[in-house]
Amino acid sequence: MSRSLPLHVLDDPAPRRDPTTRGSGEQAKLAVHLRRQVGQAIADYGMIQAGDKVMVCLSGGKDSYTLLDMLLQLQKKAPVPFELVAVNLDQKQPGFPEHVLPQYLEALGVPFQIIEQDTYSVVSRVVPEGKTMCSLCSRLRRGALYAHAAKHGFTKIALGHHRDDMVATFFMNLFHHAKLAAMPPKLLSDDARHVVIRPLAYVREADIVAHAQARRFPIIPCNLCGSQENLQRRRIGQMLQQWDRDTPGRVDQIARALADVRPAQLADPKLFDFAALAARPHADAPTDG
Repeated sequence: MSRSLPLHVLDDPAPRRDPTTRGSGEQAKLAVHLRRQVGQAIADYGMIQAGDKVMVCLSGGKDSYTLLDMLLQLQKKAPVPFELVAVNLDQKQPGFPEHVLPQYLEALGVPFQIIEQDTYSVVSRVVPEGKTMCSLCSRLRRGALYAHAAKHGFTKIALGHHRDDMVATFFMNLFHHAKLAAMPPKLLSDDARHVVIRPLAYVREADIVAHAQARRFPIIPCNLCGSQENLQRRRIGQMLQQWDRDTPGRVDQIARALADVRPAQLADPKLFDFAALAARPHADAPTDG
């Protein structure tokens, strides 16, 4: 039986000074907090086992930098061996600084691979002007990453989605697709060939922003879709931010609810056999103790 990473090894009980952070003691405490959350998610969902070869998808954004940073730190403490390889998909966007990620990863001594695929031209040609590009871009990107993972023997694909992304996806599906669905922390691909993991599943975006600033990651903005102000996901993100200001803790409550589903209290007959429900007149009545 394969061994998963136990939580007690991934956790740092004392908020001591972290040598990988820059700045104040508060920044060091934040790094410890993030490691603890990532370790908890990995343990809760069995994300990484002994011998895994993990493809860490690195886009150049704050989320994927933080993902790689946390996994590298946890790898040093893990009682089971696993491999990390940073993989970037160069989508050939005009002006993309091709040197940034290789220089950063070489300085860290992290193994990395660059996939070159001109998805930018495809998306720009197919999607009408003024329409959002994210859906097609995401499908093309996912296909390229899955193909690369299969070719190079990766057993896990790690993505940088965080708690806010998961909650936003829930509302995207609720508002626009009339279904209750979100981003699971661990996912089997439709063809059952790949396992996708999201180790930042318990991490709030605000903490990632603060950590990325403290670590001074060389952020590369997404010029393909990042400038599209009318994205529905952006609007939902603004809604969540407003909730955070007005009712602190609400987004965390929603995220916790995604892990506490009660099929009998919803309305999906495929998930719960409502037709078979019947009273039991002779069932034992509850007592007061």
